[in-house]
Amino acid sequence: MIIIVILATLLVLLFTGLPIFAGLTLYGGALLLLTQGNLGPVTDIVFHEINRYLLVAIPLFGFMANIMIKGKVVDDLYDAAYTFTRHLPGGLAVATILACTVFAAISGSSVATALTVGAVAIPQMLRFGYDERFAYGVVAAGGTLGILIPPSAPMILYGVATDTSIGGLFMAGIVPGFMLAGIFILWAIFRNATAGTIKREKMASLGELARAVRKSFWAILMPVFVLGGMYAGIFTATEGAAAGAWLALGITICIYRTVGWREIWSSAGEAARMSGMLFMILAGATVFSHVLTKMRVPQQVVETLVAADFGAFGFVLIMMIMVLILGMFLESVAIILITAPVILPAMIHLDINPIWYGILLVVNLELAMITPPVGMNLFTIKAITAAPMGRIVSGAAPYVILILLFLGLLIAFPDIALWLPERLL
Repeated sequence: MIIIVILATLLVLLFTGLPIFAGLTLYGGALLLLTQGNLGPVTDIVFHEINRYLLVAIPLFGFMANIMIKGKVVDDLYDAAYTFTRHLPGGLAVATILACTVFAAISGSSVATALTVGAVAIPQMLRFGYDERFAYGVVAAGGTLGILIPPSAPMILYGVATDTSIGGLFMAGIVPGFMLAGIFILWAIFRNATAGTIKREKMASLGELARAVRKSFWAILMPVFVLGGMYAGIFTATEGAAAGAWLALGITICIYRTVGWREIWSSAGEAARMSGMLFMILAGATVFSHVLTKMRVPQQVVETLVAADFGAFGFVLIMMIMVLILGMFLESVAIILITAPVILPAMIHLDINPIWYGILLVVNLELAMITPPVGMNLFTIKAITAAPMGRIVSGAAPYVILILLFLGLLIAFPDIALWLPERLL
């Protein structure tokens, strides 16, 4: 009962418009003062949590993504994808999803993926006569792949919060990520084949395909280099982020020649701002989780679950419903950092694989990106197009159903996520 009261009070506090990091820090500090009369060693605890080598990967991946965006590499990626798919029903939509899939493996961000690919793809789809709701939905949904296909900032934060292998999470996200992209592609083909309103172009020749591969080679090389090096054991997630940042600089400065000192400085500033925001939320969540531990809330959750005898399946189902509801109102980072420390003891007690649960959580958080009232990808599409929010939401609605069905598939068949890490780790 006490955890419900605490979380409900926190949600009410956050709904007032108070920044998430401030709400977590102030509320956690107030609870500590009420329960033990002082703040104790909170500063040491926060410093210990933030002073982690793994967290360096977040600003480095952010810098790498910003450099690739400013270097206009995504334009070649989109053109190449369309060359391969233009003969299919809804070829432009399929190309958009493919471009989102590859760019997701570069940026690790849903918003960055939707913004970057959407700025190129939406005008093209509208020019070719695609229904505007459909075009908005394709980009909004394709952008969600940014946090499922590694590298992924939410996966890194979840790994840090639960002491779960970052490499294992990255590996576990690959098969579900590509499966979900495939589901989106099949829906786009079916939707346009039945509508029959978009003219299909002639299939590209082998020469055109070869030129497309050559043109997009550097964009495709980036995720292969970073993830391949990590899975081969050449470097860790943090070292991979650093290597990827250097490669991005080399590609955009020496080959594309589209990046100079101004773009480098701007990219570093944007990566620093994004990382600073995440780390401030992490610091606030550390204070909040510390007071919950002091109040024995995690232990009470475990005891309640044992008494109720939900079992592992029931627990996962309840958590997925809770995350789905929270995702309509809170940012994904806040959801991870608020819930993970509380449920970790219960997961250990119920013998739930933390890598599997992490992938379920990330897929559920993809829904948060395209469900109102605070779906960030919906606002991103609105910023690109200035379209009414109702049209954007209706365009994304079929993909909400597809992601929910896929989430159920992952719950029923854990090996979809665990097959790859079990063989490579």
